[in-house]
Amino acid sequence: MKLDGIHHVAYRCRDAKETVQWYREMLNMEFVLAIAEDQVPSTKEPDPYMHVFLDAGGGNVLAFFELPTRPEMGRDPNTPEWVQHIAFRVRDRDTLLAYRSHLEAHGVEVLGVIDHGAFHSIYFFDPNGHRIELACPDPDEAAVLQRLDAVKWEMLEEWSRTRRAPRHAAFLHEKELGS
Repeated sequence: MKLDGIHHVAYRCRDAKETVQWYREMLNMEFVLAIAEDQVPSTKEPDPYMHVFLDAGGGNVLAFFELPTRPEMGRDPNTPEWVQHIAFRVRDRDTLLAYRSHLEAHGVEVLGVIDHGAFHSIYFFDPNGHRIELACPDPDEAAVLQRLDAVKWEMLEEWSRTRRAPRHAAFLHEKELGS
């Protein structure tokens, strides 16, 4: 038994139409479909909603719910804003830089390009306050991922014991001597 993939990931939005338009304009994501009901199918709870779906590429779908009868949406005050985010893969660095230029030209504040070793990223927020990451592979992605794969279980075990960052993957953000 094994999963085939993610069917969709759903988040809340303030305004479904604004969200669809923003993702189409800023990230070139196609509007796939909308579902609106007055009752939640899974719980039978009376709660009108608009559920919109956007094509995130590669068979992946990003969805949003607008919930007009619920209190204004917020964030978990105990989780830093950089933790919870949606990350999309783009083909290469040229595409990443083109997105950064496009977003900035439309008034979106962009952080990065950040070098994460195996990939490079930019970060920004959508109109709902969700943090978005666009990431492209590093030219040495395969070699870096192989090194990370070799130490993942040791890192997890050490973290579980100490709750301190193990040094196994320090090479990602430090210049290695002799390289």
